[in-house]
Amino acid sequence: MTATPSGRASQSAQPTADPAAQAADVVRTLNDADLVGQVLMPSMNLSDPGAVSAGIVAKYRLGSVILMGNVENTEATATATQVRKLTDALRAAAHDVGTAAGVKADMIIATDQEYGWVTRIKSGVVQLPSAMAFGAAARPDLTEAAWRGAGAELAAVGINVDFAPDADVLGPPGNYVIGSRSYGSNPTAVSAQVAAAVRGLQSAGVASTIKHFPGHGNTTVNSHEALPVLGQSRATLRSRDLPPFQAGIDAGTWLVMSGHLDVHAIDPGLPASFSRKVLVDLLRTQMGFTGVVVTDALNMAPAKRWPPGEAAVRAVLAGNDLLLMPPDLDAAHKGLLAALASGQLPRQRLVEAVTRVLTLKLRLGSFPRPDLSTVDSTSNREAALTVATAAVTVLRGPCTGAVVQGPVRITASAGRGQQIRWLSDALARQGIRVVSTGGQVVHLVGYGDGSGDLASGAAVTVAMDTPYVLRSATSAVRIATYSSTQVAMEALAGVIAGKAKPAGRSPVAVSGLPASACTG
Repeated sequence: MTATPSGRASQSAQPTADPAAQAADVVRTLNDADLVGQVLMPSMNLSDPGAVSAGIVAKYRLGSVILMGNVENTEATATATQVRKLTDALRAAAHDVGTAAGVKADMIIATDQEYGWVTRIKSGVVQLPSAMAFGAAARPDLTEAAWRGAGAELAAVGINVDFAPDADVLGPPGNYVIGSRSYGSNPTAVSAQVAAAVRGLQSAGVASTIKHFPGHGNTTVNSHEALPVLGQSRATLRSRDLPPFQAGIDAGTWLVMSGHLDVHAIDPGLPASFSRKVLVDLLRTQMGFTGVVVTDALNMAPAKRWPPGEAAVRAVLAGNDLLLMPPDLDAAHKGLLAALASGQLPRQRLVEAVTRVLTLKLRLGSFPRPDLSTVDSTSNREAALTVATAAVTVLRGPCTGAVVQGPVRITASAGRGQQIRWLSDALARQGIRVVSTGGQVVHLVGYGDGSGDLASGAAVTVAMDTPYVLRSATSAVRIATYSSTQVAMEALAGVIAGKAKPAGRSPVAVSGLPASACTG
């Protein structure tokens, strides 16, 4: 084993040469434009022609991009081929900053593939359940295996950094911006899941990114729209919010994402993403992280209090190494160059950031890229189904045998037609007759749904996102899957038919209901 960028050991495959030393050699050969290009990470749309995105990469000498938008095709091979074609074009356009030092620094191509409702590639690669489903299953071994398979598939299509897993610990209900993206409300349980996801992803050669530091779970404000205030004391932060981040660091995560969060106990009034007290004093000095710090998107409201050029400079000075999605790439680029020329941005601070970024790139480049045949493999689908099945939770209702007798009719809130079809097909395979009229009603609710989306008289109500809505349901049977993927519907069908044991436990408290009606 060799040391990870966090300073701790990892079981992942490692390069024989020291990537930090190689990175330092490369940095000495770079001019100012090269340095600036290495810290900017603008977004590219997954559906854009590769030539358009490649032109931007070449113009600004970019070393990193994030793929945004969504891509979904009816055929798995079409999706994988489309994404791989784009990532190949981006890599071909990237300026080879390592040539003078005799090394090859891979381009960073990132995306938000958290699974659940934050998923960019929606078909063609294995679709894992949401983080909360993993929390309900409470099996870190399954988490690590599932994320290892998912990481291999991301690597195959050319993605080497995933902005996942989410390390936020949920507070009271109402945090809809995080919701099922979190593993739950227990810091110890969340820590185990975060560490497992980190190990799984990085063993496949895809860098994990724990977010949103120092914790977005205890606020109901959406940081895309306003600056959330964290009123916790330092002691509460240490005991509740920070443990999953420390667990991810100890597991060897290669990136941490700074959150646009006003942490009153540390640096009141300033977003954590722009605070040296948070990013240097807390994250680096106290928690020991030495890898890459990336901002949350700079096009979000809290970061737009400053013009794009000034925000870019402030973010680097605060301790960020990568600047994610500046709202005006050209202004950010010019702002950094001007600050470098004037001395406002010390060259050594930029060199420090770029050295960390290049260390990560060299580490990632040591992993072989899997063939596209790896994508959407049977073994990876089975790993996802195993977790989805282990997550299904009966909060009220029978624990053995079929949960309803006779034929069933499936209904859902608006926009859930795909889930109705998936569940209908899965129930039919389990020998349950599905009818269009009459029958016992199984009603599905999902992301964004509330009490107004429930069905009066439904025999079974199923929450396909956070389970909070089940407190308002009147059904005799209330089940949570935490996800609306096809494997979640297959797992649900097994429980409805009495063929699978509902072993999950809700990782968040639901008023008036137990964590599970079927487990101790």
